[in-house]
Amino acid sequence: MRLPALALILSALSALSALTAPPAAAQTYKSPEALLQALYSYDTSQTAENAPSLYSPFFSDQLNARFQDDADNTQAGDSGTIDFDPVISGQDGEATDVEVGQPIVIDDTAEVEVTFTNFEPVTLYYTLVKEHGGWKVDDIANQQGEYPWSLSALFDGAR
Repeated sequence: MRLPALALILSALSALSALTAPPAAAQTYKSPEALLQALYSYDTSQTAENAPSLYSPFFSDQLNARFQDDADNTQAGDSGTIDFDPVISGQDGEATDVEVGQPIVIDDTAEVEVTFTNFEPVTLYYTLVKEHGGWKVDDIANQQGEYPWSLSALFDGAR
C-alpha cells in the first residue's frame, strides 16, 4: 500500500517541479543561419512573460536593453515604439516559405537577408552579433515599401 502512495507523491512532485522549473539556458547558435532558422520556427509562447520582447532569446543584449528601456518608458495600456512584429514585418500573419540568405560575416558581425511571404513577399535584413559564444540579432530592417524601417532607427526616433 505504501509503494503506490509513494509513487503517486513522487509523480506529483515531479509534475510540480516541471511547472516551476527555471527556463532552460538560452540556446547558443553557432552560425547565423542556425539562429535565423530557429527564430522563424520559434513558438513565442515559450518566451518568459516579463521578457522585453517575444524574441528576447534571439536578441542581443543591446537590442533587449532597447526593448526594455522602451517598455519602461511606455505608459501602461499604450503600445511601445515597436507596435508590430518585426520578425514578420507586420501586425498579423505569419512568415511562410522562409529563405535565409548567405551571411556576410566580418569578425563578430554578420549581415543576412531573409525572404518570406506574409500575405505578400517580404525581404528583411538582419544585423547579427556574436556574443556569449553564439550569434544574436542586433537589428532588423525592411528597406522596401512606402515606410522603410529598422528597429534601431525606430528606437532612435522615439527619443
